[in-house]
Amino acid sequence: MKRILLTTTSYQDTPGDHHALLEGQGYEIVRERGPLPESRMLELAGEFDGFLCGDDDITHAVLTKSAPRLKVISKYGIGLDKIDLTACQGFGIPVLFTPGVNHTTVAEHTFCLLLAFVRNLVDSVNATRSGKWTRITGNELWRKKIGIIGLGRIGQEMIRRCRGFDMEVHAYGNFWPEEFCQAHQVTRHGTIDDLLGEVDILSLHTMLSASTRHLMNADRLARMKQGSILVNSSRGELVDPAAVLSALDSGHLAGYAADVMEHEPPQADEPLLSHPKSIITPHIGSRTYESVPRQAMRATQNLINFFNGDGEVFYATRD
Repeated sequence: MKRILLTTTSYQDTPGDHHALLEGQGYEIVRERGPLPESRMLELAGEFDGFLCGDDDITHAVLTKSAPRLKVISKYGIGLDKIDLTACQGFGIPVLFTPGVNHTTVAEHTFCLLLAFVRNLVDSVNATRSGKWTRITGNELWRKKIGIIGLGRIGQEMIRRCRGFDMEVHAYGNFWPEEFCQAHQVTRHGTIDDLLGEVDILSLHTMLSASTRHLMNADRLARMKQGSILVNSSRGELVDPAAVLSALDSGHLAGYAADVMEHEPPQADEPLLSHPKSIITPHIGSRTYESVPRQAMRATQNLINFFNGDGEVFYATRD
């Protein structure tokens, strides 16, 4: 009997056909509430044929202990930065993932964060819930200049929504979908630094890597316009939180709206959580009743097809 470690809480908490599909395979399923730190993964490593994981710390040490038995890692989602892919390749452990299942959901949430910030939604609702009728003046998005970093599926969906609000879209990305950008009147910038001073709002949609960690640091934040807004629904590590906090306190940044943090879950006293110029949601961008089953079914089917040796499998890496 194959033994599978299931860690993603979205998968476990959301109803859908993925539960019956997984449970009908005859696997022994061990459930944990992830994302799991390296210490817990090390305690569990070595006893499983497959991981069906979220953003758990699957490090070289974890893989070293897992490798004698572990045959495959099926990632729920598309972010692979928590998995040591080099070690996976060295041990011959393929990593599977789920491209194309959550881009609309994440883009909707990103735009929700942006609208909530410019229209003071959180403060206004908190006021009415406390019995007050505090009428706070907000701002329009109409014809504002927005910069998009990263033009993958989520970045493109964000651009569609921006153009629906008649926003002026500027972008930077190593991948440039020319036909799409022409159709949506996207202005291309050769470097991130060229982009920063041109826009009122910056939205991050790029992957986390060694070169993008703290992409938005003190120097780059200073290059943004006075009173601009930073939005991050990609990875918390893309921004330097201390630099963002300083820019908010100085007034150089008007606001920070994010669905991700550098450390998740953050400490309760993390200052960005309670800062009056920030809106932080707890990494729920892809957590909808529509998106979760799509991701879960793809991750589960990847796992099943891999073990059965037939059907479509979405590989992030192969051995």
